[in-house]
Amino acid sequence: MLKLPDDFILGGATAAYQAEGATKEGGKGPVAWDEFLEKQGRFSPDPASDFYHKYSEDIKLCEKFGVSSIRLSIAWTRIFPDGVGEVNQEGVDYYHNIFAECQKRNITPFVTLHHFDTPKALFDKGDFLNRDTIEAFVNYAEFCFNEFTEVRNWSTFNEIYPVATNQYLLGVFPPSIKSDFTRIIQCLHNMMVAHAMTINLFKENNYPGEIGVVHSLETKYPASDSEEDRHACFLDDALSVRFLLDATYLGYYSEETMRAVDEICEKNEATYEFLDNDFEVMKKASKRNDYLGINHYQCHFVKAYDGETMIHHNGTGDKGTSVYKVKGIGERIYKEGLKRTDWDWLIYPEGMYDILMRIKQDYPHYNKIFITENGMGYKDEFEDGVIMDKPRIEYLKVYLEAISKAITDGVNVKGYFLWSLMDLFSWTNGYNKRYGLFYVDFETQKRYPKESAYWYKMVSETKIII
Repeated sequence: MLKLPDDFILGGATAAYQAEGATKEGGKGPVAWDEFLEKQGRFSPDPASDFYHKYSEDIKLCEKFGVSSIRLSIAWTRIFPDGVGEVNQEGVDYYHNIFAECQKRNITPFVTLHHFDTPKALFDKGDFLNRDTIEAFVNYAEFCFNEFTEVRNWSTFNEIYPVATNQYLLGVFPPSIKSDFTRIIQCLHNMMVAHAMTINLFKENNYPGEIGVVHSLETKYPASDSEEDRHACFLDDALSVRFLLDATYLGYYSEETMRAVDEICEKNEATYEFLDNDFEVMKKASKRNDYLGINHYQCHFVKAYDGETMIHHNGTGDKGTSVYKVKGIGERIYKEGLKRTDWDWLIYPEGMYDILMRIKQDYPHYNKIFITENGMGYKDEFEDGVIMDKPRIEYLKVYLEAISKAITDGVNVKGYFLWSLMDLFSWTNGYNKRYGLFYVDFETQKRYPKESAYWYKMVSETKIII
């Protein structure tokens, strides 16, 4: 049996829009998702897990089950309903109340400023493609740093790459645009500029605590040893991993990264505009990240592909329906013999180990890492209040073991936040994709600990991966 360090944090993760519900309560302003979901008519974000009203119960469950930290996000529109302008005091008070409850229960909050929920007033003007949104985000962050002095752990953004590609490649997030690489690359860059500006603000004003960014990093492997497959893997990795890590830790994009980006742009008739001043800001921030948050659920095997973009997003758990073929990059394939979830996500813990070792090698001043999301979406069976979820425990066990091995091999990983603390609203997957330690009956909002919650409690208390 492998162990984790005695000071290793075992936490639970949530996000405002996915857990709070109450999208029209407490003076909250709209986000693009409200209208997007209403028009689709498939899912409603209300009441989600009703964390807005039940946060004290959920934080008490953290205390009871050894979940020593909670990752949550502040909903920008609870603070500034229009993204800028007048402050909504009711929203400010709400988050103060959450942090007070955390303090009461000895639970450490890790707070993300943006988790897929740009205010609609700014989203409708181009979201982060519009540089006014960068300025508005930095001002919002500054307000939060000044106001929520009880918070000591901050992240700027959650998953910049999925923001860009779900909005402008797959089209499964609003504004539902497909295969627009000009927008994808500009969004990635502009959000990294906003991150850098916020890091610099935090450090230059000597705010207490630490700050970082959360990236979704999915290791890429060539489907075969052929030169064509290795090149497709290089291209996919360059855009989805290296571009973001270069921006975070170098403050510029390496020649290797830009060679890939330019090739992708040429194949997709895309352009980008990176301002010289952007790199000055990013370079300054590159040595100031206190930590990197990594969201890691799966990895990809990539083969060469020479056709038009064809993507089918499996949002229903209908196993085997995913298709991902991208013009100018490659095709992500199922690897024979590897397990995958009903949503076609490969279960391959070696991918977790490899990404951790890569960061240590390629960006040696990374400081420290938190795994800010990892977990298994599963169709839990509820029988008389009992939820036996052994496949989830098996998943968590092998990924925690991969982290333990990486720590033994010299990577400074300080904590792990299981996605998710409780079952919640899962964006394009709605409510049937459950991740939580605690089962939520969405009709009654009653919580039920799953088998995995008891297992996680034992691991948290002993640091032994049993």
